[in-house]
Amino acid sequence: MTRRILIAGNWKMNTRRRDAAALAKGVVDGIPKECAVEIALCPPSVYLGTVSECVVGSPVGLGGQNLYAAADGAFTGEVNAGMLTDIGCSYVILGHSERRQLMGETDADVSKKLHAALAGNLIPIVCVGETQEQRENNETEQVVSDQLKGSLAGLDEARAAGIVIAYEPVWAIGTGLTASPDQAEAVHAFIRGILTDDFGEDVAGQIRLQYGGSVKPGNAAELLGQKNIDGALVGGASLKAEDFLGIINAV
Repeated sequence: MTRRILIAGNWKMNTRRRDAAALAKGVVDGIPKECAVEIALCPPSVYLGTVSECVVGSPVGLGGQNLYAAADGAFTGEVNAGMLTDIGCSYVILGHSERRQLMGETDADVSKKLHAALAGNLIPIVCVGETQEQRENNETEQVVSDQLKGSLAGLDEARAAGIVIAYEPVWAIGTGLTASPDQAEAVHAFIRGILTDDFGEDVAGQIRLQYGGSVKPGNAAELLGQKNIDGALVGGASLKAEDFLGIINAV
């Protein structure tokens, strides 16, 4: 089954408004004319409107970095699925390791957000991944399995086909370290196996699996050439249009 490659840029808490606009325009202007890759930019929420104006009418999609599970209400500082779609988002990142570690998000929290995202017609990018200590203790599969099953709790086959899973080994995020293609493929194949057990081979074959963790133009082709890796969730390299476009071109 052919799955369309998805390259998403997670800008995290970086840029200012003018920089965000220039970066988005740089990506839009630099996309190859015959581009078969699906592309998304996920800026800080305060710049979603700015970036939305820059990408409108282009092949570049817009995504949020997080959402709150409630539809509306007295939740000061939060953003819900309806607000994201209203400003032009098609995607939302959920359960990133930084939110799990620094903000204390649990698998149950991610699951609630997942269902809210799907109800709001957003494509959720659900992140899972182990720390260096967990890898050294041979706990990678257990950690990834627990996060995956907990985050996707209550998801049915009909909805599952439209989600994206991003495997982001915590030890490779922002460190310059990168899982080898064989290491990354092994975990992606493991994830595909869990999805097959839970949702069946047909649905599992439709779910895209991204790799995230110091993806750069120089290592993108080899990583994305693996059988079960269907894209990349890009951090630091997405903050320079040239680098982000280099990853897209590497595909």
